[in-house]
Amino acid sequence: MTGLEIWLLAIGLAMDCFAVSIASGIILKRVQLRPMLIMALAFGFFQALMPLLGWIGASFFSHLIESIDHWVAFAILAFLGGRMVMESFKDEGCRHEFDPTSLKVVSALAVATSIDALAVGISFAFLGVRNFAAILPPIGIIGFVSFALSFIGLMFGIRFGCGIARKLRAELWGGIILIIIGTKILIEHLFLS
Repeated sequence: MTGLEIWLLAIGLAMDCFAVSIASGIILKRVQLRPMLIMALAFGFFQALMPLLGWIGASFFSHLIESIDHWVAFAILAFLGGRMVMESFKDEGCRHEFDPTSLKVVSALAVATSIDALAVGISFAFLGVRNFAAILPPIGIIGFVSFALSFIGLMFGIRFGCGIARKLRAELWGGIILIIIGTKILIEHLFLS
């Protein structure tokens, strides 16, 4: 993957964090630096940790499916992207029943929003990322982008409320980005290899 693709992948993965952060900002109603930093750091940490764990797990058996690794990477990214696109059309309204200042809630949200990143880590192994030094830049970028977009999402939610969440369609755009990257991987392997 190129640097641009990794940044776009990071943005696509961070859209769930961004959407949850907007909802959390709506609930917070005012800037509360400590819970906001805790949430953004938790989202960034888990978004970076999950691809690492997925990569470690898949690295042990990626050599067994080298001939179809591009199909696996495409399937994972297309599935995740398609799911995000479908979820973006659900009308959930603005009522949210969780406490964004609770460490337990923040931890659960961070893990829940980072499950997709675990699958992306698996696709990194199938795309030929073979050593720890090669996985560090992508997971660092994913963690940083998730942290930044989570913090921005919190500020958006506080400032603009519910209206902005619907207008941005973060999950829709994140899903489209993942589908495009998966399609590009498949096309490159089928026609350019």
